[in-house]
This record gives sequence, structure tokens and C-alpha cells, in this order.
Amino acid sequence: MEIDGIGSGNRPAIMVTNDDGIDAPGLRALVQVLVSAGRYIVQVCAPDSEKSAVSHSITWRNPLAVKQADIPGATAFAVSGTPADCASLGISKALFSSVPDLVISGINMGSNCGYHIVYSGTVGGAREAYFNGIPSISVSYEWVAGKSQINDFTLSAEAFLPIIDAILAEVKNQTYPQRCFLNIDLPTDVANHKGYKLTKQGKSIFKMGWNEVTSDAHGGKMLSTMTMGTDSAGSAETDSQAVSADYQLFQREVRAAEADHEDGTDHRALREGYITVTPLGAISRAEIDCHAFFENWLPRAAERFSSSAL
Repeated sequence: MEIDGIGSGNRPAIMVTNDDGIDAPGLRALVQVLVSAGRYIVQVCAPDSEKSAVSHSITWRNPLAVKQADIPGATAFAVSGTPADCASLGISKALFSSVPDLVISGINMGSNCGYHIVYSGTVGGAREAYFNGIPSISVSYEWVAGKSQINDFTLSAEAFLPIIDAILAEVKNQTYPQRCFLNIDLPTDVANHKGYKLTKQGKSIFKMGWNEVTSDAHGGKMLSTMTMGTDSAGSAETDSQAVSADYQLFQREVRAAEADHEDGTDHRALREGYITVTPLGAISRAEIDCHAFFENWLPRAAERFSSSAL
């Protein structure tokens, strides 16, 4: 199933994926802004349903079901897999005739800062492109129920459009760094943001707990996804498989939020009203003091326990 990219000339190709699903307002707003700019070939390869908080999981044993989707101005496909699956398939030339110049994963409904980056399917989509040597961005908007509006996704896309153009210029000049990808978060009041700020991944996280629930409270079905924040616009979806009375049901809940107090971190700058731009690598390295501890500890441990085993 191979379809040539739309457009002609030297326009760069941008492939969009996400974890909220191909019909999510964040993805649709981003694609609309990219198409309206008239400067890009726009491709979409995104999950056919919500795949939030799946991290970098991939589909291994089963084939993916792919169906062409109707998104004006773009060549688009809905895929039964995860964001990482979609990124991998989209850059493989199995669907599109060429490899994209840039992959954008988003715009996610809800921020992805600190330790939440590990859970994020949005970040997973961008990371998969990075694994394959394709410049990529994961982008999220800090949606807050009661304050945010659907149009904020359009404002978010417009706000980081200069970053897209700047990256593509570096890619064209072959000067873009290949040892990282970018994670961008946009503040709730994106219309009045304070500008871009280069940040580092912090340690903010929601502390989770578990509550036992009854099947009656959820229509006899088990909860299949979790809501990462108490102010998220999304709600937990339900699996189609009914749960037997032989099972106990436990549902996640947010018990507390642990914020960053260190300067220069993504979550702190986001809450201050900045558009945060955080370079990420494939993995998170341990803190320097941990490495120093084990540098001294390992020779002693190896000698001690090797001797005691004799």
C-alpha cells in the first residue's frame, strides 16, 4: 500500500503521529496549521484509537491493520498499533514513497514533563523516529479542564511553527544534531506565553495509588487506560471485555503531585508560562553521584562476593 507524497518541488516532508488517536483535536489542529502554511508535504500515520501512556511499546507478533483516513491536504493512515509502531511504519517507505524530513508526535492533550516522559506514548513516537536517524519532535499542550479550549491546539501549533522551520533549515544544511530529539511543552495560557526556554528533563511526577472498585461502577468492564492528571480533559476508557465476578478490580488514582524545585527544568518553566524545549536522548542516565558510588563499590563487591563463593 504505497502512496506518493502530495505536492511537488523541494518542499520538505513532515510526518505526524500521536498517542491520542488520529481523530484527536491536537493532531487535527497541527495538521491543519502545517497544511495551511503551504510549505510542507504533510503525511499522517497515527493510531486509530487512543494509545495514551503506552510509552515505547511496539506490536511484535501480530500484523497491523492500516486504513487510509480523510484529512484535507494530507496523506493519512489510521493504524491499529502504538505511536512507536506508527512512527516506524511511517518512515519505512511502506506507506509513503519517501522518508520524511521531520517527524512530529502530537499535539498531546496534557503536558509531558519530568518522569512522565517515560510513560508518554507521544514521546515514544518521536523517540522511535530518532532511533532510526530521523529528526523528530514530541509536542504537548498543558490542557486544563475549565480553562483550555479546543482552539488552544491551533494556537499551540502556530506558536511552535518557527521551531519547525528552524529545524528544517538545519536539516537542509546538514547541521542538525543527530544525538537527540526535542520534547516541547506549551503552557495552558499559550496565547500569552513568555517565549521559548531551553530546559532539561526534571523529576516532576504524579504519585499514584490504587482504589478497589466494583464492576457495577464501570458497567461491568475493566478500565484500560489511566488519566495522568486530575485536570486532564480525557477520561479513562473501558475495555470491551467484561470482567468476571471472580476478579477484583483496582483503579489508579492520583494521590499527590511532586513538582520540580530545581532551576532550568521543564515542568517548572512550563508553569512559569514558557514554551519549554528539552533535548532528549534514547535513555535517561543515572545521576553523577550514583555513578561515582558504583565506581568505588563494584570492585569491592566483586572481590568480596567472589571470595565468599569459594
